[in-house]
Amino acid sequence: MRILIKNINEIYSGKRDEIFKNAYIEITDSHISEINTMAECPKEDIYDRVIDGRGKIALPGFINTHTHAGMTLMRGYADDLPLENWLHEKIWPFEAELKKEDIYWGSALSIVEMIKTGTTLFADMYFEMDRVAELVSKSGIRAALAEGLIEENDGEEGLKRSCEFAETWQGAANGRITTLIAPHAPYSCSTEYLNKVKKCADEKNLTIHIHVSETKTELENSIREKGMSPVKYLNEIGLFDSSVLAAHCVNLEEGDIEILAKKNVSVAHNPSSNTKLASGIAPVTNLINAGVNVAIGTDGVSSNNNLDIIEEARLASYLQKVSTSDPTAVDIWDLLKMLTVNGAKALNLKKLGLLNEGSAADVILVDVKKDTVSYPHHNNLSNLFYASHGNLVDTVIVDGEILMEKRIIKTLDVERIYHEVEKRSSWVADKV
Repeated sequence: MRILIKNINEIYSGKRDEIFKNAYIEITDSHISEINTMAECPKEDIYDRVIDGRGKIALPGFINTHTHAGMTLMRGYADDLPLENWLHEKIWPFEAELKKEDIYWGSALSIVEMIKTGTTLFADMYFEMDRVAELVSKSGIRAALAEGLIEENDGEEGLKRSCEFAETWQGAANGRITTLIAPHAPYSCSTEYLNKVKKCADEKNLTIHIHVSETKTELENSIREKGMSPVKYLNEIGLFDSSVLAAHCVNLEEGDIEILAKKNVSVAHNPSSNTKLASGIAPVTNLINAGVNVAIGTDGVSSNNNLDIIEEARLASYLQKVSTSDPTAVDIWDLLKMLTVNGAKALNLKKLGLLNEGSAADVILVDVKKDTVSYPHHNNLSNLFYASHGNLVDTVIVDGEILMEKRIIKTLDVERIYHEVEKRSSWVADKV
């Protein structure tokens, strides 16, 4: 399959200050085979599909490094609560009533929402992941999937199931599925349990996806019970000797950032969830300055309340500017890198995060003529991150397959998904 995207106003490769104007992208099968100016564009008759990119900018597909896709069933269900109350009183009782098919349809809604807002790869930590993997295969999106593990709920059987899932689905869907292993947090998994998780990760070459230092309460409890912060504790028990993607890292103490940098721990920054739950502002600027790889995640819909990664990027920038009193902190190019290159690095994935010859054909087209927030065109990247939303994403291509064109999803029955989610979310809420 050969696809030509012609007349693109601007192509942002993912590298700082690298923009191709009035250019084209040639896709051959699953990879980008050429990028050049329109003056060098081949004749159209050699292609299977030709897409007109006039009035649009092209970027690498965005990578959401932390979410819980099945939680879309809980959008608007549990708002305005502290994290501990939110989890124990609302979320966990709701989740206890979820069936496998509920999670399937909730995850389907998340995938539709992510495709529509430019996400081409998401890292998911939740339950019944075999059904989510089936959805990923069907939808055409990429995903890094893991069964979430809470020791009290899942125990040895859950750990075994998680390891088996990782082995079974690794590299499935023509390589679009990557698997991880995901203990929930150091406060919900014992040292012994985390050591077993690490053993599985090392044996199967998996990245460990875990919540770390999300709240002040978590930090204080860890210091009181273990004599050290969650970061120092996880380093002390050797978890950071494996590949780790740490979600949140909001409440850190002296020495934590240095450990994260030294151990090459990647951080998934979730600014909307952190602000909505009043967890705090992660020290992203300090993390970046120390050499920590920081990417962006949305977290689950029940604490965000959407999966629009463009909105997430804007908040990530604004929070750093105000918290450091530095208007230059986390600029638009930093945001592009965090959403693309850094996300791919956090998940140890090659040939993703950039638009260049030989990279995977994960491309999004954003319409810069569609809405008032796109005008004037002093700087299209600034307009994208500082003014607009995901609804300006027009076309999404993953692995050379067109998943959305002119805002129409091509791989999933969207109306059926809406119907199932509405029905199932009501059923579950009535049981709680």
